[in-house]
Amino acid sequence: MRAVFETLGVADVVAKSIGSSNPYNLVRATFDALKREDSPRSVAARRGLKVSTLQSRRRDAAEGESLGTDA
Repeated sequence: MRAVFETLGVADVVAKSIGSSNPYNLVRATFDALKREDSPRSVAARRGLKVSTLQSRRRDAAEGESLGTDA
């Protein structure tokens, strides 16, 4: 999984494989999971929020983690 994410430009990846350790199956499962990801627009619509509200909440949570506090 790490190789797939690093190829996509994602540097900080923590993942655990449950079940098969076959590299082909892991890559296939990783791509399948990425295909199923929801866009920020669809998540905002489902929650009845604006996309900017979701992004600001995410930014606030990331800042809280970097400061060592719970947000």
